Parts: sequence; structure tokens; C-alpha cells
Amino acid sequence: MSKKPLILVTNDDGITAPGILALIEVMETLGDVVVVAPDSPQSGMGHAITINNTLHLDKVSKKGEKTLKYSCSGTPADCVKIAVNEVLDRKPDLCVSGINHGSNSSINVIYSGTMSAAIEAGIEGIPAIGFSNLNYNWEANFEASKKYVKRITKNALKHGIAEGVILNVNIPDLEEKDIKGIKVCRQARANWKEKFDKRKTPQGKDYYWLTGKFVNYDNGSDTDEWALKEGYVSVVPVQFDLTAHHYMQQLNTWQLND
Repeated sequence: MSKKPLILVTNDDGITAPGILALIEVMETLGDVVVVAPDSPQSGMGHAITINNTLHLDKVSKKGEKTLKYSCSGTPADCVKIAVNEVLDRKPDLCVSGINHGSNSSINVIYSGTMSAAIEAGIEGIPAIGFSNLNYNWEANFEASKKYVKRITKNALKHGIAEGVILNVNIPDLEEKDIKGIKVCRQARANWKEKFDKRKTPQGKDYYWLTGKFVNYDNGSDTDEWALKEGYVSVVPVQFDLTAHHYMQQLNTWQLND
């Protein structure tokens, strides 16, 4: 009998989020599942790790549950690190992160705790996928998402993912019948135009709320933003090697050693 794949599940919305519950449900049909996720929401944490505080890890799976579940007091990246080093007895065949409540397309991949957890797995040499649904609502419907999560995960387990590559998957907030399919894309050139809402406390001290607007500067029809707008699931292969290889030759023309 063939051995089932071992799948590590994590997220940034917290271990009780509906999105991770939907992801666990799908993964349980594909392999043996272990969950290590934050004990509270960690959205926007990026690749932060805990170095100036202690970490707490609590087993939260109920008696009789086939899936081991742990909550961690740290960040999404912490969750993957502690799972690999303290929880699991072997390297997982796959790490999946999500399903995030909200988009992680384009530049959002930089800020995303969901994707940072997947990237941390990639750094550890574990094939990894981050899944996001464009609905930010806590009560979002993940039924359509589950179909595409399963399809993409089955392909990843069958074909493998190249070392150093992580898949960033975003799913439009549509009924299943309205999703046109899957597009492999590049990351759109877009950014946030930030604005700070300045207020005062009753004591007269200034404080700020960060707000902003997402602006897409990219008119290409091969981007994740285009695909999502057109009703497709977007799949973007990303990497944690941030070297601008194309610029190295020009940089070597500088008089750096004179």
C-alpha cells in the first residue's frame, strides 16, 4: 500500500478561521494532515519571526480527530518553523497556507502572512502553495474555492513543484459556475497608494489609521489582476531569491573598487 502524502496546513487568519477549516477539509481527502496555525489573526505580518519573545504551542485537536492541530502564539512564518523542527517527525510532502480571507495577488504577496508561511516552507525545501479567496468577509463562502484548491493540490502532488518556487493562488469571489478556469500568470505591476487618517486622543495626542487604495498600473492580459478580473483563478509561481540577476552585469560596470 502506498504511503499517503504528509501535508502541513497553516495560515495567517488564525486556526479558527473558516478559510483554514475549508482547506483542512480538502487536504484530509488527499493525505495525512498536520495543522500548525496562529492562535490569533496575523494578517499583514509578512515574513516576521519572533525573536524577542517566547513562543507557545498548544495541541488543540479534539479526542478522536484524525488530524493533529496545534495553535502557535507566533507569526505564520514561526508556525512553519516550529512545525518542521518540533512537531513533525519527517519533512512534509507539501505545505499549504490559507485559504486566506482576501486577495494576495500582485504586490500583496510582499505583505501577506499567508504567502510568507508558504515561502518559509519553500526555504525549508518543502513544496508549498498559498491559497487566497478575494472575499474579505469572515463568513465568506469557500465552496467554489475548495474545488480549485483540490485540483491544484492534486497536480502539485503528482508533478511536484520546482525547488525554490512557491505557488501563489488567488480565487475570485464568484459562484463555481461563474469561474472560467485557471490561468498561469505573472504578478501584475501594482501598488498601494497609502493614506494616513490622522486623529487625536481625548488627551490631545496624535494617532494614525493606515488606509489606502490599490492601484493597478499594468495593462497586460497575462497578469494575475487581469485573470481575476476576468473570472479566472490565478496561479503565479514566485520565488524567495530576490536577486535582480538581469542587473548584475550593469552593476559590474560601476567603479566600485576605485
